[in-house]
Amino acid sequence: MKRVGLYVHVPFCSGKCGYCDFVSGSGRGAEAGRYLGAIEAEARLRPGFEPQTLYIGGGTPTELSASELAGLLAIVRRSFPTAGIQECTVEANPESLSPEKLAVLEEGGVTRLSLGLQTTDDRLLKRIGRRHLFADFARAFWLAREARLDVSVDLMFGLPGQTLEGFRASLDAVLALEPEHLSVYGLDVHEDTPFGREGVSQDEDLGRSMFELVIRRAKAAGYHHYEISNFALPGHESLHNQIYWNNGEYLGLGAAAVSCLGGERSSNAPGLEDYCSEALAGRRPVVHAERLSGKEKLGETLMLGLRLLDGVELPAEAEAAFTGELASLLHRGLILREGLRVRLSSEGLFFANVVASEFVAPFAVQPGGRAPWTPSRMALADMGATAGRVSA
Repeated sequence: MKRVGLYVHVPFCSGKCGYCDFVSGSGRGAEAGRYLGAIEAEARLRPGFEPQTLYIGGGTPTELSASELAGLLAIVRRSFPTAGIQECTVEANPESLSPEKLAVLEEGGVTRLSLGLQTTDDRLLKRIGRRHLFADFARAFWLAREARLDVSVDLMFGLPGQTLEGFRASLDAVLALEPEHLSVYGLDVHEDTPFGREGVSQDEDLGRSMFELVIRRAKAAGYHHYEISNFALPGHESLHNQIYWNNGEYLGLGAAAVSCLGGERSSNAPGLEDYCSEALAGRRPVVHAERLSGKEKLGETLMLGLRLLDGVELPAEAEAAFTGELASLLHRGLILREGLRVRLSSEGLFFANVVASEFVAPFAVQPGGRAPWTPSRMALADMGATAGRVSA
């Protein structure tokens, strides 16, 4: 049995948020039964794996009914040996949680809930397309506490019309609840999203001020800043996501899921019908696969490892392959070298995508230019905790 991180994608949502470019859709709950059957069929095509972590993401997994959630967890138990799972995370939106669903998660071995809040401002929640109010989040948070689950809270900054003081209020309200984990992401407007089509713009200077505030406030509250966008109380860092950042192996099931196994990265069909048809016919629903080697493989390891605040050990062959890129980043003050390790500098935290672009082919990206959207970029481009899925 090969030990891997297991990611399962649930593409159902109550509606599309303005910023979302993940593979998800609303009004398709009637297709859940067929989709779960396809998940089990795909799992049968992937024998020989033992999950060390399980992450069920979306979409919104808790859009499934309580019985469907129980069925999904049962599929995992039937398909894989699960006794060795060290961490089991399920993503949820506040409006889709209920005591019945949380009881299913607790009984099914879930240890961690990733709860999407984004902001405590009810006006902003409506503006960005969320279906909950802050009161709904608070209710869900305390229900999760009663179910004895660790809670990770998602916050966003740089939202349309958001002020520094408004963001401070959201951040302080969340820190006062003392969740075990906090993920904080800046708004990133992609073309093929509601915000992209609307022409929403971003204030980079304000966004930087907001993120600097997060770093100060979270540290003062006792959180360990262990990855660019992620903060945890000591001992509650995400085990599953660290598999991605350490360039480990993971298996992805479901529409748009990505796997990285034996040096090969593959991505599943993003369309619900295409995915289900292939999996239920006993065929792997893979639409793209690539195997990196040489400089590309070394660059991937550096790009992912530099997301961690502790950085990454620099192999001799990587130093030889990226001599010029490393020298340039050191000269610009975006990375630091400490013995055999390199890590982002305090300034480099705010230019992580610039740093990453130095290590992903094509390697000669002009300053201010945008590299072509290659398959390896497609699988790795989201610089948050989402390597097990791809964007729409």
